[in-house]
Amino acid sequence: MHRYALIFAVLMGVASQAHAQSWADGMFDELSRDFGSVPHGQVVSHPFRLVNKTKEPVRIVKIDVSCGRCSSARALKMYLEPGEETAIIVTMDTNRFPTPTKTIEVFVYFDKPSRERVRLWVQAASRNDITFNPDNIAFGRVKRGATPESKITIAFLGGVQAEILEVKSESNYVQPTFKKVERSGGETAYEITAKLRGDTPAGKWYTDIWLKTNNSAIPKLRVPVTVEVESPLTVNPSTISLGQVKAGTDSDRKVIIRGVRPFRITGIFGTDKQVQVKAASDTSETVHVLTVTLSPREAGEKLARKITVETDLQTDGRIEFYAQAEVIP
Repeated sequence: MHRYALIFAVLMGVASQAHAQSWADGMFDELSRDFGSVPHGQVVSHPFRLVNKTKEPVRIVKIDVSCGRCSSARALKMYLEPGEETAIIVTMDTNRFPTPTKTIEVFVYFDKPSRERVRLWVQAASRNDITFNPDNIAFGRVKRGATPESKITIAFLGGVQAEILEVKSESNYVQPTFKKVERSGGETAYEITAKLRGDTPAGKWYTDIWLKTNNSAIPKLRVPVTVEVESPLTVNPSTISLGQVKAGTDSDRKVIIRGVRPFRITGIFGTDKQVQVKAASDTSETVHVLTVTLSPREAGEKLARKITVETDLQTDGRIEFYAQAEVIP
């Protein structure tokens, strides 16, 4: 299951790599994704997560795809401080496939800390003899601790002989089951039920459920799953980027932290003489306004700080944001 800003790397597949890893390759959890067989007309997407594992800022300057007519790719964030993460969202439109099976290359270009290119690829087989209703499993927005269920019906059309043998989730937080259901006209159909565990962490999550069949032409089917678990705390903006600031001058910015219920700020960490953070109130509120003051001293320095705010909330009572600037004379 994937989250942005956080994603469970342990739940991801292992990337296949045909060449020696560069520093840029090493930031990605995986370099390829095979969607398997998908209903014709479906739009499928996958997030390729990457984390800046270097000690310097990383910048993405361009993303290209080998089939602009049938695919697209975008980055959730183009500039990463050390330790920050983002994802490349790759989308394929099976309506626009020139052939039933399509493999698409995605090239991600970096210019910081050095010039590098990473090659990703995705593949899908578009079929007219299977249907998903609805197209995916979407739990929507749920409260932390809830255990909702969501269903999808998968049908094999046109006399296709196929039985679902096994169902597995890439995430331990999504528990799938399946059963055969009656359909008119001799069609084979299955109802897939997914249940969300109550200990799923807060955030926006993406994962896949995989179905194994006994038909060699349709060996596996992918069901995408999405959910947003409400977070007790949110911060806006999550990154304060002041661009170029002059040495010896002060610059202020506001950061707003909201809670699902009133909370008190108990500590602010990651500050120093050049980056100060002050809360407007020390009482229990649902909204707190922080003033972030940057006081750079030496030109040529790149300020980059991770600020951690702790609260009296018992669950997920900590939140982080970033402050960055380039100091000029």
